[in-house]
Amino acid sequence: MKLGCPTEIKPQEYRVGLTPNAAREAVAHGHEVLIQSGAGIGAGFEDADYIAAGARIVDTAAEIFAEAEMVVKVKEPQPAERAMLRPGQLLFTYLHLAPDPEQTQDLLRSGATCIAYETVSDRMGGLPLLAPMSEVAGRLAPQMGAWALQKANGGRGVLLGGVPGVGPAKVVVLGGGNVGTHAARIAAGMGAEVTVLDRSLPRLRYLDDVFASQFRNRYSTEGAVAELLAEADMVIGAVLIPGAAAPKLVTREMLADLKPGSVLVDVAIDQGGCFETSKPTTHDDPVYEVDGIQHYCVANMPGAVPRSSTIALGNATLPFVLALADKGWKAACAADPHLAEGLNVHDGRLTNAAVGAALGLEAISPAEALAL
Repeated sequence: MKLGCPTEIKPQEYRVGLTPNAAREAVAHGHEVLIQSGAGIGAGFEDADYIAAGARIVDTAAEIFAEAEMVVKVKEPQPAERAMLRPGQLLFTYLHLAPDPEQTQDLLRSGATCIAYETVSDRMGGLPLLAPMSEVAGRLAPQMGAWALQKANGGRGVLLGGVPGVGPAKVVVLGGGNVGTHAARIAAGMGAEVTVLDRSLPRLRYLDDVFASQFRNRYSTEGAVAELLAEADMVIGAVLIPGAAAPKLVTREMLADLKPGSVLVDVAIDQGGCFETSKPTTHDDPVYEVDGIQHYCVANMPGAVPRSSTIALGNATLPFVLALADKGWKAACAADPHLAEGLNVHDGRLTNAAVGAALGLEAISPAEALAL
């Protein structure tokens, strides 16, 4: 199969869909790999690294989309990229369609087959291709929130870890999954007083067993959220419903309960955000204020550390890239129902029920798509 990897064009996105090591593996499997010139520079990979791995360098994204049977990316295709997709082509990348009707319609019109990293599952019920970026984003969230808490950046002027004689900041993490756990660990490691809220009792038991000495946890109810918001200096939104729009756990009216200058960090912004007042921002202009509350809502947080993020993502995606290239998408998905869960769009049809429910569109199952 002919695999293509274009340069990411989303603002401040420096990751790349294929590392040189991934390209080398694909070539060893008998596939041809095309890399757009400069695609890996932001993550520290030169064109020469790809050439040494056996890949072919091309000048433009148009060449990638025209030649490649499978396009491997990081972020959702931008409008110019979506216009180059064609029927029968395979796209493998993050999509996050639930809050993005325009992208969804473009992908449906393209006739391409689109497999989304964020809905590929595993035998444990996890999301193996979302996990590495969730880990990165979770670890970045307290760091970015601490920056936003500085007075010069619009925050309350509170030091996350405090100093002798001065108490630490209070951090509330909404969601005890992968993102929330990593966010809580880092915030606690920075010296903050941390509470994690979740509605899964098994997850709360796990957090208590493993991290009880580092941070506290509470069962999430409207009352518990309201109580903790009034005390919080930073709130990290880390909720996820696979494929679906994130629930709005903090309304605009609830901002009045927060201390002026406190910070909301919405890691769920890719799925629409879990704060009613959230809107996507960029690394270039990451923070805005609503009713005296600072909002950090960068939609590609791991892009701030592109080398670490690219290598972590590449480690997770490589087995799936090889399976798709070796077998073709239909055989690969038929052999692996967890990979099939990643199928979001095929031949003008939506194939993810959660996305369909979020956008009010009819969706067929991946199994039905495989039978077409």
